[in-house]
Amino acid sequence: MPPFNTSHPSPVTFLLMGIPGLEHLHVWIGIPFCSMYVVAVVGNVSILAVVKAEWSLHEPMFFFLCMLSVTDLVLSTSTLPRMLCLFWLGVHDIAFDVCLAQMFFIHSFTAMESGFFLAMAFDRYVAICHPLHHTTILTHARITIMSIIVVIRGVAFFSPHPILLKQLPYCRSRIIAHTYCEFMAVVKLACMDIGATKSYSLSMASIIGSCDAILIAVSYAFILWSVFRLPSREASFKALGTCGSHVCVILVFYSTAGFSIFTHRFGKNVPAHVHIFIANMYLLVPPFLNPIVYGVRTKKIREHVIRTLMVKVA
Repeated sequence: MPPFNTSHPSPVTFLLMGIPGLEHLHVWIGIPFCSMYVVAVVGNVSILAVVKAEWSLHEPMFFFLCMLSVTDLVLSTSTLPRMLCLFWLGVHDIAFDVCLAQMFFIHSFTAMESGFFLAMAFDRYVAICHPLHHTTILTHARITIMSIIVVIRGVAFFSPHPILLKQLPYCRSRIIAHTYCEFMAVVKLACMDIGATKSYSLSMASIIGSCDAILIAVSYAFILWSVFRLPSREASFKALGTCGSHVCVILVFYSTAGFSIFTHRFGKNVPAHVHIFIANMYLLVPPFLNPIVYGVRTKKIREHVIRTLMVKVA
C-alpha cells in the first residue's frame, strides 16, 4: 500500500474510512441505507412515469415534484452505491477525480433540493392563498425560469468546490474520515492554510440554506393563516394534513443539513460518528420520504397508480 504522507498536488486516490468508531456495524448499517435507496429510486421513478403518462397531472405542483424527483435520484445515486461498496465490500479507494465529481453532485444538488422545496412552497402558497390566480401566476414560462434559476444557483455556487480542491497540495493522510467525499472532510487534508476556503463553503451553504428556509417558513405561515380562515372545518383539516406532511419532510432536510453545517463551524465536541451519521441522513431520508409524502399522499397520483395496477391485474 502506498504511504499516506506523500506530498503532491493531486493524489491518485483517497481512502474513505466510513463512519469512525462504527466500522464493525457497517454491514448492518448498510441494510437500512440500501432499503431507503431502493424505495427512493422506485418511488421517484414512479412519480416521473405517472406525471408523464397522466395529462391531468401537468400542473405546476407536479412539474416541481418531477424536478425534485430528478434531484433526489441524482443525489442518492451519487452517494449510496459507492457507500454500499464501502460498507459491504470494503472498497475504501476512490479516485481523486471521482471524489471531486461526487462532491460536486452532492453539494450542487443539495442546493437544488433546497431550491425546489422553496418553489413547491411558493406553489402551495399561490394555490391556497390565491387560487383564482394560480394558473396565471405560475405559467409554464415562469415555472421554467424558476427551475433554471434553481439549477444555475446550485451549479454556480458549488462549482468552485472541486476547482479549489484540485489546486491544493496534499501532504497529509489520504484517509477521508467520512462515507463520501464531503468538501470539509477533503479540504482538511490539504497542507496549506484553508481558512478562506472553508469560510467560503460554509458561508455559501449557510446563506442558501437559511434564505430558503426563511422564505419557506414565510410561505407556510401565510398558508396556515389562510387555512384557519376557511369556512369548512373539513377543508381546513385536509389542508393542514397535506401541509403538515410537507413541513415534516422539509424539517428533516433542513435540521439534518443545518446540524452538519453548524457542527463544522461550532461543534468541536460532537463525536465524529454522530456528525457523519446525521450528515448521511440529509442525503438519504428526503429522497426516501419525498415519494411517500408527495406521491402516495397525493390523491391524483395515488388514483392513477391504483388504476394502472388494476388494469394490469385484470
